[in-house]
Amino acid sequence: MAVVHNLAAARGVPPAPVATLRGVTRVYDGERRVEALGPIDLDLAEGEFFAVVGPSGCGKSTLLDVLSGLSRPTSGSITFEGRPVEGEVPDGVGVVFQEDASFAWLTVRDNVAFGLRRAGVDAAEIARRVDYAVGFMGLADFAAAYPAQLSGGMRQRVCIARTLVMRPRLILLDEPFGALDQQTRLLMGDELLRLWRETGATVLLITHALDEAAMLSDRVGVMSARPGRFIDLVETGWPRDRDSRIVSESRFGALTGRLWSNLREESLRAMGSKGAAA
Repeated sequence: MAVVHNLAAARGVPPAPVATLRGVTRVYDGERRVEALGPIDLDLAEGEFFAVVGPSGCGKSTLLDVLSGLSRPTSGSITFEGRPVEGEVPDGVGVVFQEDASFAWLTVRDNVAFGLRRAGVDAAEIARRVDYAVGFMGLADFAAAYPAQLSGGMRQRVCIARTLVMRPRLILLDEPFGALDQQTRLLMGDELLRLWRETGATVLLITHALDEAAMLSDRVGVMSARPGRFIDLVETGWPRDRDSRIVSESRFGALTGRLWSNLREESLRAMGSKGAAA
């Protein structure tokens, strides 16, 4: 059964969903029909940080694709700020992928400015926004460097900065820190939380890391094995000004334990080895 939940409503505040999904499914037809996703029902509240975890192949990235407009759902409806999402990324939505999407032939500054220039933004406004984003992401000393001269974490900061300058109201992140080591991921998580607080944007994060989901989000949506559906929605209860220091709190362990208890059977089912579990 699909789960519908809204953080604001649970706290006694009138809900103000920035994005909604109703009955969303995605089926891939080919030599083998694959029911990848759904049905999914979800409300994302304005200013919420929502993380999605689930077994490999459960449709997490498919969920991001249909929500962003990069892919059309097979059935169901998606809206962003009350308008239908239909086959293209709406204005006000920014997407950051796991893969390094920086342009090797452009400097950090020109990478960050790329989308603004394509949009025809005035040069003075581009300079102002890029200066801010480069400084905010801690890249000011590397503004003239090329991606090959940067670490993996710094290149991912470039991609986030390039999204930030477009001033998205909904930021979709598809495992942006998956290729980084644990320590760097925690520090990048702190940067992401700072960005979230500074911009007031709604954030949806796809991640395999339960600790990352538990640390960063207001709510965590736990997905089943394919076709992915939400089997639990976990409110973390963290304050808005949180950072990576919360991983040392006892409640953090309880949260990750709940996430894993939900995911264990689903992950075994996805692997086709449920019977091998003790």
